[in-house]
Amino acid sequence: MSAVIGTQVLVVGGGPGGYVAAIRAGQLGLDTTLIEADRPGGTCLIRGCIPSKALIHVGATFEAMQRHAQGERLGIALPQPPTVDLAGAVRWKDGIVDRLSGGVSGLLKKAGVRVVSGWARFSDAKTCTVDGAQGAVTIQAEHVILATGSVPATLPALPPGDGVIGSAEALALTELPRRLVVVGAGYIGLELGSAFARLGAAVTFVEATDRILPGYDAALVRPVEQWLGRHGVEVLTGARAQGVIRDGDGLRLELRQGEAGRTLSCDKLLVAVGRQPNTEGWGLERMAVDMDGAFVKVDAQCRTSMRNVWAIGDLVGEPMLAHKASAQGEMVAELIAGRRRAFAPNAIAAVCFTEPEIVAVGLSPEQAGEQGIDVVTGQFPLAANGRALTMDAGGDGGFVRVTARADNHQVVGIHAVGAHASELSGEFALAIEMGAVLEDIAGTIHVHPTMSETLPEAAWAALGRAIHI
Repeated sequence: MSAVIGTQVLVVGGGPGGYVAAIRAGQLGLDTTLIEADRPGGTCLIRGCIPSKALIHVGATFEAMQRHAQGERLGIALPQPPTVDLAGAVRWKDGIVDRLSGGVSGLLKKAGVRVVSGWARFSDAKTCTVDGAQGAVTIQAEHVILATGSVPATLPALPPGDGVIGSAEALALTELPRRLVVVGAGYIGLELGSAFARLGAAVTFVEATDRILPGYDAALVRPVEQWLGRHGVEVLTGARAQGVIRDGDGLRLELRQGEAGRTLSCDKLLVAVGRQPNTEGWGLERMAVDMDGAFVKVDAQCRTSMRNVWAIGDLVGEPMLAHKASAQGEMVAELIAGRRRAFAPNAIAAVCFTEPEIVAVGLSPEQAGEQGIDVVTGQFPLAANGRALTMDAGGDGGFVRVTARADNHQVVGIHAVGAHASELSGEFALAIEMGAVLEDIAGTIHVHPTMSETLPEAAWAALGRAIHI
């Protein structure tokens, strides 16, 4: 007979949404239980956001050292080319993951959260059984927060295994593939593929739509396209994978581009065609919650159609971003504790850690036009920013762009592309969340020399009185 645990709050999934919800619930004095089949941290920390950024940094460092070995640059020259030990890089990356996951475990313990390891299987909306290393445990809850996240989308024509890998497997490779084909040129595929290209792999992207990063406007994507071209990365757009043939130690991808067929040979085939909500295998169908297509349907407080069952993060729809999940998790914990909250952000920043990086917050000029909003825009190039130039970062075609309503100058979108642009994303989001107008941004004194100076410069440009361009 399994042990029985009663709890006020049951959180299913220990990713950035789930563990934040559990910690906040514990801080608020609620008896809280968290179920996680893996280590605390979820996909983002263990096999997604954090590991990929570590690999991107390794690739950038290796490429920079290669340039110094090819001749003096910045007054620095190396006597011989560097070498890369991918297994060593993976060990370094794993050390970061271990440290952060251990930190999350410590925070859960500090908040008094009971952590149950294993896979939850629900028999009804408030009861589940977890089969863990210590045997079966039945958990009965007053409130349930579903935070099961998402899983990689797959293609039937490209079954995983024998060299066909997903993002998690790509981040665990200990030998660099000579030839890597990436199916999918969205942000996940481009981040990983670009990192491997920097490390020396011959990379080819296969994208079904007519251009890379279809979710971003063309002006933002252009510097990324130029970087890929300079690095000899082949990009096949309008191309659909048809199947894969395993040939000796390698693979051959069969694809169709327009009316023509083509075959690509490679050592590894990375399938990166997006993510889908993790709704299978844990009993969602027995919880009687309404669905919105593939996602769990929720209201502005993340309530499902079942009383006292909540859902957050990737499970409830786009944008499928870790920081959105964390914000929703914190909100739900406070709602359960009796506080008044609603999830109604003015905008959520998204970052693509390509080379160069892309930041998008709010509406682009095209999106604003589609909504019938008359706008003014201002754009400032990173090539005119002193701090960017001192970091050897102004020559990638990067810029910061501000989009505001023409009538009252309220900012509706801020976008950027360029080296280190991701570090500006918080200020961009804050400006829109606080309802800033162009004059607010232009009138805020920014530190010199920093890249943040590009934001008021863009605002001045939108007001027709640019200073440094």
